[in-house]
Amino acid sequence: MSTLLDPTSELQPAQREATPRPESLSDKRVALLDISKPRGDVFLDHLEARLGELGIGARRYIKPTFTRVAPVDLKHQIVSECDAVIEALAD
Repeated sequence: MSTLLDPTSELQPAQREATPRPESLSDKRVALLDISKPRGDVFLDHLEARLGELGIGARRYIKPTFTRVAPVDLKHQIVSECDAVIEALAD
């Protein structure tokens, strides 16, 4: 069991199992989530290009604002369309 710290105003850290990482990204689709901070898109542009060079499919998503958690609909869309997520944090 891992302790995951949430940067939102939680009063007590959530105790939950970490999701196992895939052994490989071959034949997987990776979600690239831009949280809407400045230059996050620049990082994801480079990452998407590198994943493409490796033959790994990627899909781009963007949160409406970095000040709030991702909307439930966006989370559901990512889960239904992708196998892994990379979230861009920048400034």
